[in-house]
Formats: sequence, C-alpha cells, structure tokens
Amino acid sequence: MAKVLTMILAGGEGSRLYPLTQSRTKPSVPFGGSYRLIDCVLNNFVNSDLLRIYVLTQFKSQSLNEHLRKAWELNSFTDTFIDAIPAQMNKGKHWYTGTADAIYQNIQFIEADEAEIVCIFGSDHIYKMDIRQKIEFHKQKKATLTVSAIRLPKEQAYHFGIIEVDVNGRMIGFTEKPAVEDAKTIPGDPDHVLASMGNYIFNSAALQKELIRDAEDEQSSHDFGKDIIPHLLETEDVFVYDFTTNKIPNEVGGAYWRDVGTIESYWEANMDLIKETPPISFYNRAWPMHTHYPALPAANFQNHQQSNCSIRRSLISDGALIIGATVEKSVLGFKCFVDEDSTVYESVLLGDTKIGKNCEIIKTIIDKDVEIADGVKIGVNLDSDRKRFTVSDEGIVVIPKGARIGFDS
Repeated sequence: MAKVLTMILAGGEGSRLYPLTQSRTKPSVPFGGSYRLIDCVLNNFVNSDLLRIYVLTQFKSQSLNEHLRKAWELNSFTDTFIDAIPAQMNKGKHWYTGTADAIYQNIQFIEADEAEIVCIFGSDHIYKMDIRQKIEFHKQKKATLTVSAIRLPKEQAYHFGIIEVDVNGRMIGFTEKPAVEDAKTIPGDPDHVLASMGNYIFNSAALQKELIRDAEDEQSSHDFGKDIIPHLLETEDVFVYDFTTNKIPNEVGGAYWRDVGTIESYWEANMDLIKETPPISFYNRAWPMHTHYPALPAANFQNHQQSNCSIRRSLISDGALIIGATVEKSVLGFKCFVDEDSTVYESVLLGDTKIGKNCEIIKTIIDKDVEIADGVKIGVNLDSDRKRFTVSDEGIVVIPKGARIGFDS
C-alpha cells in the first residue's frame, strides 16, 4: 500500500453539545461508559494498521491531550506516531476559520512527508471502518479525492453535505447542508439522500495544490464541504465510497454511522449500545476498541437490607458501586455510585457520579463529578427541570460537570 498520512480534525467547539462541551472539546466528550468520542476514529486507523496520525486540536483541548497521552502514545516503532498538534497560527494571527484552513495551517507536515495519500477524517462520529478498503477503492478509481457516503432520511439533509453520483460512483453534484425541500434525493428513492460522512482521502500533491489555491481565495470560507469539494468537482476526478460496502471481520449487523453533534443524537448513540441487538458492538475481538482504562476495581452490585440491586440492559464501567438500586437501559462511566432505593432509567452517567438514596433519574445525561442528594427527582417533571438545568427539545435533561444538586440549606 502507498504510504499514507492521516490528519484528524479534533478542534471542534461542539456548541450543540453544550453543556457537555463547557470545559472540553467535543472529541473529548466521554462515550459508551469507557471511551471518548475520538476513540472511534482512532481505533479505525489503528485496526487498519495506519499508524501515522496527526490530531489537530484547538478549543479547550487539555482533557483531549491528556487522553491522547494516556491512551494513544505509541512505542518507538519506526515511522509510527499519534501526535497532537495544537493550533499555532502558522499562516497568520487567527484560529482555524474552517476545516480546510485547519489543514492548510498545518500544510508543512504534509509537505515534509513522503506520503502519496492523505486521509482527512473528523473525530466525532460513531462507526467502524476498515480504512484500507476505502484506500483501495480510491486507488482503483484513480481518484483525486474520495468521499465516504451513507444513505440517510431526507429530513436530515440540512445537517450534512448532500451528494449526487453517477452509475460509476463519480460525484457529479454536492450541496453543503441544503434546506430539506431543496435536497437532491437518491434516484428512485424520494425519501432518502446520499450524505457525506465528512471523511476524505486525497492524493497528497493535489491536496496541497488545492489548499494553497483556496487559501488565496478571499471569498472562500475555507471549508471542505462548502469550498474544496465543489471546486474539485469542476476539474478533478472525485469519487464516492459507499460505506455499506465496507466489511469488518466478525462484525454482526450492517453499516452503522452516527453523527453525535446534538444532545439528542449523543443520547441515542449511547442507547444504541444497549439495545437487545446493538447496531454497533464494542465486543468484537477481531476489531478491538482501545482506550485508556484507569486502575480501578471491577463494578460491584450489592443488595441492601430490603432493597435489591437490579441491573437490566445497561453498561456499567469499572469502579462503579450500586447498592440496592435499580439501573435500567443506562450507560454508567467509571466510578459511579448509586445508593439504595434509587432508580436510574434511560440515562447516561459520564463518570465520578454520586447519586443518593430514593432518587429517580430518568432520561438524563449527567456529566462528571456530579453529586446528587437523597430524594432528588430529575427527568420526572421537565417544566421544573428547565428552571434548573439544560433540557433538550426532545426532553433530555443535561446536568453540567461538577454540579451539586439537592444540598441547598
């Protein structure tokens, strides 16, 4: 395989995930009990044996940098690395103004490298992909750029770049986040669109040339979806990779991809992990999911006097202690404590959470280092919750990091 360099965009502010992004960048948001959002894309590259990776950071990156250091520091193998690159204003006194500008401001890493192919991927999507299969498609098509795509309901079109493609897989049209009524649907399927997954494979020389051209265009927003892809369509061979053709060894189920850009999608992605038949599994030994695992004891479940401990369809991470409580359809991160006669239902606890006795927690996301006093109810009366907490339009309550609830004198 041709030498490959990877650049992962991990500088997102993640305003739609607030308050989970109040003190951390979006890719650093915990997910699935034991992981961070960025772990999914990094595992895809590591399991694909592509170990030359720059992670471009920007907003509130300290927790992400710590995670990369603890979980993803490679040994001194020849020419392999996973390096965090902070925004350094290499091309002027401004932060990254778009996804293309982020790569352009770090173009010296591409120029100094011998790679023929450059992978540019986002860091906040949940999916599995053998990147080698996409690279092989790119090479077979002799493409300048290859964009991954997935079929999605038309009503979601305004969130994504929408693609038109011919019978040979060549891209013939692209519109970034169109209005739903204007979105081009799949021929013969008026209810669905072909959406860009926001990850790209470029020929290195063509990428460098295009980044320099775009940087000199004062009218450009310097974004891959808004500017780079539409321009390349006019002069180069741009192909579309059908994500559903990607095969992971021993994986059960079809292609799964979710953009966790909102509170609702983040909660749904966590709930997907605990379905009776999960659409994505982190238990496939042929595709291991690496991360940083702190030195903690195994989760412990205890009955307490007249209160039985009940755990149903949930993921419970190490260091958890559940005493005489009910946890159902929930995901609990490291070091969560739930005391007797409390109920946690359809909720996501990011870790270091203490829930007192006789509490009722329903459809709630609780950030780290939160302590909840005895008798508190959250998610039961949303009108009351909206006066104290962030509540999404779909009725998901979000408790910010470090909150102390129910301890008012």
